[in-house]
Amino acid sequence: MHDLTIDRVQTRLLDVPLVRPHRFARTGMTAQPVMLLTITTSGGATGTGEGVVPGGPWWGGESVETMQLVVERYLAPVLLGRRVDDIDCLQRDLGDVVAGNLFAKAAVEVALHDAWARALGVPVHTLLGGLARTSVPVTWALGTEPAGEVVDEALAKLDGGGHTSFKLKMGAQEPAADVARVVEVAEKLRDSASVRVDLNARWDLATSLRWLPALADAGVDLVEQPVPAAEVDWLRQISADLRIPVMADESLRTPSDAFRLASSGAAGVFSVKTTKSGGLRRCAEITAIGAAAGVPCHAGTSIEGPVGTAATLHLACAAPGMTWGSELFGPLLMTEQLAVQPLRYADGHLHLPDGPGLGVDLDPAVVERLTRR
Repeated sequence: MHDLTIDRVQTRLLDVPLVRPHRFARTGMTAQPVMLLTITTSGGATGTGEGVVPGGPWWGGESVETMQLVVERYLAPVLLGRRVDDIDCLQRDLGDVVAGNLFAKAAVEVALHDAWARALGVPVHTLLGGLARTSVPVTWALGTEPAGEVVDEALAKLDGGGHTSFKLKMGAQEPAADVARVVEVAEKLRDSASVRVDLNARWDLATSLRWLPALADAGVDLVEQPVPAAEVDWLRQISADLRIPVMADESLRTPSDAFRLASSGAAGVFSVKTTKSGGLRRCAEITAIGAAAGVPCHAGTSIEGPVGTAATLHLACAAPGMTWGSELFGPLLMTEQLAVQPLRYADGHLHLPDGPGLGVDLDPAVVERLTRR
């Protein structure tokens, strides 16, 4: 058995260019900043986690810069000298030092699992209870561009056999124009692909009740987070009114959120993200609550690189309730291959990698080249 004592905690910031601009309702990006966090044990095992947010601090208040500061100044001193398998106690103690900052804590928690699993010579999904599946389907996210551009991108993905479901971002335009754009896309893809939309919490209740039925009539089969995170009762009213599922994202960060959403009937699907919930264990709890309440879970993304994507993939393959597919396309959106062996996308699915830990080894030359100076 390796000595599991944490000997070093190191961070670095990367900027990874994207193959095309990726736009949200409020912002956009042409490169994804990533905080890489590495934990090394006295026995020589190394684990890696990613600190990533979708497009900056607009989503949850954190950025890679704040994550690095919080990790180095406040979290690392708690970790040093402790064991990587002492995860529950470490999470409690980290919470006593830093309230919130779940994206930063997720990077730490994933690195702990990776190091522990590598020391044991087993994959991370073994630590999460074993396999329910070995791959997950992947939805491709489309931006807020005009309908013609979006349709062309979707058709190219369909022709290449890579994806059969697509999610469109909304909320950057006035509702009437935005709905007309999405209706045009949905009608053109109705017979060939699943189309979902994500409002990123941009609409109010009245706007949602007025316009969302038109999307359902056009063939859209899921609506993600139309209203602000705190407005759970609005989500409940929308879910009761709409004949297609409403997926909770911004409203769902903790197991307590999951219980509240499930018990009130506010969401038909949970978007589960390792990043926003502080790591794999809290996400496993959220997925279990969803399963108990009959709410299927979807493996969401914060546009992670291969490390963060693999972490959520291990969770999705270990959690029986993760039955609504995934959006784990992050590495495909990046121009650089950070991993020595890229994650395998085939037949519309992302497949589990082999090897201990997360099964991802980063290319040191690529990491060095992309490191922020």
